[in-house]
Amino acid sequence: MSREIARLPLRQVINEPAEPVLRGTVRTLAAILRLLTHQDWRGRDKIPASGGVVFVVNHISNFDPLAYGHFLAWAGRWPRFLAKEAIFTVPGLGWVASRSGQIMVRRGGPEAHQAVDAAVAAIRAGRSVSVYPEGTITADPETWPMTARTGAARIALTAGCPVIPIGQWGANHVLPGKKLTWPRLFPRKTMHLLAGDPVQLDDLRGRSLDEEVLDEATERILDAITGLVATLRGEQPPPGRWDMAAGRRLTKGARA
Repeated sequence: MSREIARLPLRQVINEPAEPVLRGTVRTLAAILRLLTHQDWRGRDKIPASGGVVFVVNHISNFDPLAYGHFLAWAGRWPRFLAKEAIFTVPGLGWVASRSGQIMVRRGGPEAHQAVDAAVAAIRAGRSVSVYPEGTITADPETWPMTARTGAARIALTAGCPVIPIGQWGANHVLPGKKLTWPRLFPRKTMHLLAGDPVQLDDLRGRSLDEEVLDEATERILDAITGLVATLRGEQPPPGRWDMAAGRRLTKGARA
């Protein structure tokens, strides 16, 4: 079924308006991905057809934005990411990012809040925003979701929108780790993606966005994503979560 869906014309699977650069980029990359990868897409019915929403997804490879974006577009929503500033400085890639609705993240300094504000504005305008809660490719030695930043939780609670978790696996077999190397395209790899039910945050809405609330929301988001990844991998995740700063796995409630 996934293969048949992936081969449908873009106009049949998505009705949202989009920037011409975004539409053209998605169409072009999808044509390439159909040739180079297999698709195992599940839970497309969990993707809201319209309205503001935050999609949260695990980050396992430099290749996974392509695999994830392919899935999301053919589930009916445009892939617009919170993306680190460095991406916007890359020749060609930066031009595409700046003209396709991607949101620049400047970490630290007085401009750090601008990405959250821009994401909230986009959501209130009925768009979707995709966030990697971990902020970078996971450092977990076993490639499970690691500890995360609170940005996704802050955006969702400020905007009052649903949070849809998505797990992915397989892109890491094309480009393992953080280093950019020649992609391992053959034999063709399968891109496994699974969307889940909205993360339950209703009891946290309307409360002050203090550290306790943001940490609790972030843990729920990570738990949801990890559960989806476990389903895709057919494995049980290890206890605790890898903390990149500490360089070790932390049990729940432990501090780096």
